[in-house]
Amino acid sequence: MVFVKTHDISELTSELIGKEVVLGGWIEDLRKLGKMSFITLRDVSGISQVIVKGELNDKLGEINRQSVVSVKGIVQETKARDFAFEIKAEEIEVLGKAIHPLPVDPIGRVESNIDTRLNHRALDMRNQKTASIFKLRHYVLQSLRKTLAEKKFIEITTPKIIGSASEGGANLFSLEYFGKKAYLAQSPQLYKEQMTIGLERVFEISNFYRAENSHTGRHLSEFTSVDIEAAFMDYNDVMDVLESLVMEVYRFTSENCKKEQEIIGHTIEVPKSPFERITYNQCVEELRSAGEKVEFGDDLLDSHLRIIGDNHPGFFFLTDWPMKLKPFYIREKDEDPELSRSFDLQFGYLELSSGGTRLHNPEMLKARLKEQDLDPAQFTDHLKAFDWGMPPHSGWGMGLDRLMTTLIGIDNVREVVLYPRDPDRLSP
Repeated sequence: MVFVKTHDISELTSELIGKEVVLGGWIEDLRKLGKMSFITLRDVSGISQVIVKGELNDKLGEINRQSVVSVKGIVQETKARDFAFEIKAEEIEVLGKAIHPLPVDPIGRVESNIDTRLNHRALDMRNQKTASIFKLRHYVLQSLRKTLAEKKFIEITTPKIIGSASEGGANLFSLEYFGKKAYLAQSPQLYKEQMTIGLERVFEISNFYRAENSHTGRHLSEFTSVDIEAAFMDYNDVMDVLESLVMEVYRFTSENCKKEQEIIGHTIEVPKSPFERITYNQCVEELRSAGEKVEFGDDLLDSHLRIIGDNHPGFFFLTDWPMKLKPFYIREKDEDPELSRSFDLQFGYLELSSGGTRLHNPEMLKARLKEQDLDPAQFTDHLKAFDWGMPPHSGWGMGLDRLMTTLIGIDNVREVVLYPRDPDRLSP
């Protein structure tokens, strides 16, 4: 008979001393000392000690560590320093046996490399450091949604199976779709722009896909993107929104995730605000001063960004990129049409977000498509929305997985993604 769980371990208080509870969890440790056994029981909220005596101890038999059990017993005070309370067991039921040895050690006494842990990700989630990373990710998402809602953004969900490229670029995954060719969406760009017609301010937090054959610690084939689009805002306005979101994520997790920070071994420090804003032209000058041969219009290489990142540690905006480096939907600056109303949010050398002010004039948009050798006919569904009264609008997309790496001080996005997908990994 399976006992119905009455409490999480974290809910055990002095008021429950002498009362019966039912806990459920897995055995992290088991020590048999003669006619007594001491079980360390863990659930998602914490650990407790279970004392097994007498006839129940005789019946206990061999139970492998990490097996799942249900324990009915009486809460009592304990002299053990690692536990707030202990349970005097009355009944124990093994709900799921664990094999021995396990492919990875969930306690972390024996370290496994990241590929081994990813191959056994569900079991790896019993490692408290891994679990704390994903608890933090939960709180980050909670913070983002709360802040955006307070700023009057409406959450939307856009298609991930699309009939043409979102941004006219390559790196698309294609698939057969009922006799037609379809693609996995790289971003919600065109859809979120269209939604500003009626909803004005929208956001989406979802997975997107890029067929980019990159093998770095910051690239994935499937990634989580946080996107916004806002009518009647320019690129400075949406930079302000982005900065406030990042600041709030750091503040919220710093204040509310003390236990997780302790387990991970990293203190979350709220960055200084306002974030510095430097222009592309300033970057070119800094690179030339560092001995780099860079001309206006050159894209910035990873090596360039590392130099700029050393000059500007932490978060900063890199603004006013050359138009020729930006997608067709980005608007130019009125005072200098060679420059765009665009920005990237950087954390040192790491690009976290890209955004800008969009073109909202349909004729200018069609001309820009042709300039970039894109066929306006392939964007018919998108372009017709611009004939219905498209407001001026701006927006950005930010990589959630990269933001997580800055938050907890690691350099591999695979550590913060449940089941990462890259050119070499398609399972589990």
